[in-house]
Amino acid sequence: MNFKIYSLKEASSYLKDKLGNRGRVRSIEVMDKVTKIISDVRKYGDTAVIGFTKEFDRVELTPQTMRVSVREIENAYNQVSKEFINAIKIAKNNIEKFHSLQLRSLWFTETSKGVFVGQKYSPISSVGIYVPGGRASYPSTVLMAGIPARVAGVSEIILCSPPALNGEIPPPVLVAANEVGITKIFKVGGAQAIAAMAYGTETIPKVEKIVGPGNIYVTTAKLIVSGDVRIDLPAGPSEILVFADSTANPSFIAYDLIAQAEHDPNAYCILLSDSETLINRVIRNLESLVSSAERKEIIERALDSNSLFIHVTNLEDALNFINEFAPEHLELMVKDPFKLIPHIRNSGAIFLGEMAPVALGDLIAGSNHILPTGGYAKTFSGLSVNDFIKSIDLVYATKEGLKEISKPLSEIAESEKLLEHKRSVDVRIKDEQ
Repeated sequence: MNFKIYSLKEASSYLKDKLGNRGRVRSIEVMDKVTKIISDVRKYGDTAVIGFTKEFDRVELTPQTMRVSVREIENAYNQVSKEFINAIKIAKNNIEKFHSLQLRSLWFTETSKGVFVGQKYSPISSVGIYVPGGRASYPSTVLMAGIPARVAGVSEIILCSPPALNGEIPPPVLVAANEVGITKIFKVGGAQAIAAMAYGTETIPKVEKIVGPGNIYVTTAKLIVSGDVRIDLPAGPSEILVFADSTANPSFIAYDLIAQAEHDPNAYCILLSDSETLINRVIRNLESLVSSAERKEIIERALDSNSLFIHVTNLEDALNFINEFAPEHLELMVKDPFKLIPHIRNSGAIFLGEMAPVALGDLIAGSNHILPTGGYAKTFSGLSVNDFIKSIDLVYATKEGLKEISKPLSEIAESEKLLEHKRSVDVRIKDEQ
């Protein structure tokens, strides 16, 4: 690995050329293939899903074995430790606490005398959760997607995840799903899973919304079906941006960069600091730590391709860079991180101080780890209860209230040549004969 320290000017050019459209250009590369998969699943249902699972995952399914059985879920508990089950329960409790605070209650307010408006909130009826497989098992993603849906009151939740070569979904994922109360689990991954949940097959139910991260095929599939079913947010390779001053611990920063790099060879790992001495110390730590990492090859590829070390000379420039990059994860490893919160407009999640690594939020603190990547934090939030509810506007008026506001209403209606709108009000407020 050969790390270079950039000036902010150099980094800004790099940002424009490479990072500005990160994660988006790659969809074009797989668009035709994904479109064909979706089309086949719509036409041929289970047959297409089974065929693609055999082709891509090298697992032969039948309509009967596509869904995880009760026995498989029960057996999963025998294949994980009691400590793991306890950890899942702790994480579940924390995530429920965090997301329960996002619930909203029915409200009314009087906008004009005798005229009232408000909103009520209703959950989406059905949701499909996608949980990635492949390089690792992700029980935490089950919790992050399933719990806010449960808290919101979604009545039907299904889960799709690619099977391992043994034809099974990893036991930790099954245990996490069962703890959340998800029992409709299907051994299907990739674009074919997204198509199946979007349009339904003989075995997999159609849902109203699809959530959860995935690879470029999954992300592209979600974007394609988004005209027919709601999706959460575009999710690409994982990202971390660490903003650190001279007081930061270089070892902590190095570990956090490596922790993000182990997700994906396409992960982005950026360090921004006003201390060139600190940056050099972080680089030395990285060079030492990577050689002994368990997922060394993935980490090296990510750091070689998508790491960036930037020396800044003033706080304003640093904040401008952060908001332009709009990172998925932002760590503020500075003396007073809370002071910077008002200045951060664009980030999926912010981790404050040296005792709040990304891993804390990703796994157990209670906040959600399904976050916008690729700069989408400029317009998207992380997954929350709000993704599983919809608001319904409420309007009420007394006769006196309607009469009081009828004149300005009529002015607007007449300006838009909607005279029946005006008359629908006039008929209500005319004096009784």
